[in-house]
Amino acid sequence: MESRQYVRIANLEPEYPAAPVARDREPTEPRLSTAVKQSVLRTRHWLLQEQHADGYWCGELEGDTILESEFILLLAFLGEHESDLARRMARHLLEKQCPDGGWTMYPGGKVEISGTVKNYFALKLTGHDPCAEYMQRARAAILRHGGADAVNSFTRFYLAMLGQISYEQCPSVPAELMLLPSWSPINLYRVSAWSRTIIVPLSIVSALKPVRTFAPELGIRELFIDPPDTWPLPRCPGLAGSTGLVSWDRFFRLVDRAFKWFERRDWTPLRKRAIAAACDWTLERFAASDGLGAIFPPMVWSTIALKALGYPDDGPELKYCRARLDGLLCENAAEETAWLQPCKSPVWDTAITLRALADSGLGPEHAAIQRGTRWLLDRQIRQPGDWSKTVAAEPGGWCFEHENSFYPDLDDTAMVVSVLRQQFQGDAPDAPGLPPGLQLVGEHVASDRKEAHQRVGRWDEIAAAIDRAQRWILAMQNRDGGWGAFDHDNDHEFLCYVPFADHNAMIDPSSPDLTGRVLESLCRLGKRVGDKAVDRAVDYLRATQEADGSWFGRWGVNYVYGTWLALSGLTQAGVDRHDPMIVSGANWLLSYQQPCGGWGESPDSYDNPSLRGQGNPTASQTAWALLGLIASGYADHPAVTRGVRYLLSQQLPDGSWDEPEFTGTGFPRVFYLRYHLYRIYFPLMALSRWATAASARHDDTPERLRVVAPVAPVTAASA
Repeated sequence: MESRQYVRIANLEPEYPAAPVARDREPTEPRLSTAVKQSVLRTRHWLLQEQHADGYWCGELEGDTILESEFILLLAFLGEHESDLARRMARHLLEKQCPDGGWTMYPGGKVEISGTVKNYFALKLTGHDPCAEYMQRARAAILRHGGADAVNSFTRFYLAMLGQISYEQCPSVPAELMLLPSWSPINLYRVSAWSRTIIVPLSIVSALKPVRTFAPELGIRELFIDPPDTWPLPRCPGLAGSTGLVSWDRFFRLVDRAFKWFERRDWTPLRKRAIAAACDWTLERFAASDGLGAIFPPMVWSTIALKALGYPDDGPELKYCRARLDGLLCENAAEETAWLQPCKSPVWDTAITLRALADSGLGPEHAAIQRGTRWLLDRQIRQPGDWSKTVAAEPGGWCFEHENSFYPDLDDTAMVVSVLRQQFQGDAPDAPGLPPGLQLVGEHVASDRKEAHQRVGRWDEIAAAIDRAQRWILAMQNRDGGWGAFDHDNDHEFLCYVPFADHNAMIDPSSPDLTGRVLESLCRLGKRVGDKAVDRAVDYLRATQEADGSWFGRWGVNYVYGTWLALSGLTQAGVDRHDPMIVSGANWLLSYQQPCGGWGESPDSYDNPSLRGQGNPTASQTAWALLGLIASGYADHPAVTRGVRYLLSQQLPDGSWDEPEFTGTGFPRVFYLRYHLYRIYFPLMALSRWATAASARHDDTPERLRVVAPVAPVTAASA
């Protein structure tokens, strides 16, 4: 049994004067502080119990039902649509059907036509009677929303490979793209990393045009309003203008027609060479990866591409693809249902969990912190990936998944760097061999702390990992001062007019939320305003702040997420908390607090920005708002107290929170996510930082938290 340890929630952030707009402050109540600390203990215990034996955390990552329907359509292409797995996934589809007959991208969303068409087709292929009431409702919903005529590009490829339409109705994805040189305005590395991993295998499918036919009664011609040969090519949602006679939109559509014209006449002399290059590129990226790109869509398309190329089912290549897809499966044995995750998130979940546990008072010597830190250290990517095509830098990033060596990302790398920085707490001068600017513990540290650090890894090992990551992050800063997720200066918007770009993620430009997180991470390493990279990032955030004071959130829903991270990065950088940029951002958060004390925002705000800050209150989004306000100097504002009370009132006895809403973003307006651990570690982080701020200001607040095992469940009310 673990021995008791006593650790203090330390105030790791510098004190700043309170923001001038805060009014009607009330003293922190000792009773509330006690309740918060009991809440922190319960949540901390919940997370400690969830740690994997290897040291990492990984919550379920939930997407919408296109994952299951596309997998069933893949099984149909492979001749396995009558399998038990396909039928269990079909049952899951029925569980998620909305009363109006359609399916949505997130709870409470509107009917999404592409997913609904795929779900209907998947149900037919798995034996569901089209005359059944739920099938009639689905069919009516599809016809109300434009029929199968309105589906997106990727859905058209599924319909073509299963014999429902011709590949002529799909946008061309020319394999010859593989042969374009790096200096060309259009080349493979000008598109985003996730699009790249889809485009390459899809180009093989587009070239070879594999088809598996089915009996007419299993088809979906009843969903067509107009003949498929009259369907217009899809467009990327939300693009402003540029669809006139002289425009990128018209240019790419003419190119699409030209490619189809040449293909019909078999005038494609470079096609064989291009397909070989695409195949080699795909197979090369299977190495040290949880599948191509380690995400579901390229895993599916690489499977279809290799099958079309004639690779045997029992060969290592297709077995590899199938094993990686099977690794995403989840199931409920009692209800005989199965579903898929779009990928797995162990690095992301582990880094944020370790950050939250440190905020809650666990020091670097705690066994769980040691195991988690060791696990992260072992996963730093030391080989060049696709990013190295445009950036000359030593590798040093982390990916999102267990393995995805070609695609480290800035978000995960910044989070891991912050966690590794926590291993060095104190105000002593730099230890020998550590990166310049890091204020790390010196020789005076207690011997037991030194021994604990040695168990995690030698200080110089951790410091070297931080140094590599820091230099990689700085090399990846974009020309506008911000950061994108995977690539450098990947912001060529004209590519969004390519006909197959309607997944709304063709490029990977800087985003305020990611820039705020990276900025905070760099500043935890000692950088501040006055440093060139920091100043450029601050200028970028100043330029991208909305007129109402908020910031857009690319990777989390939405303005609440973006505003929190921008404020955190700016204040960590040393921007004065009285700066109008900080005050207006904090005031935006204050203005969108709901009467219950919480915050919430729906993905609807991506389609309609006037809905920003509006939606069902959630634990994770309330935590984001609190974190942004606390970082901005509003820890003792009445609104923050109300937010803290909201989290306490919603906490379950086991220390968790319920949150069915999707607060993660994959592709805005196209695909959203529910991270099952967001409802746990973000509230823990917010409550812990509030307790830290309260402890620093009030002498009557208990200074120590006791780690007890186990922690008895206590309700917020009884606390």
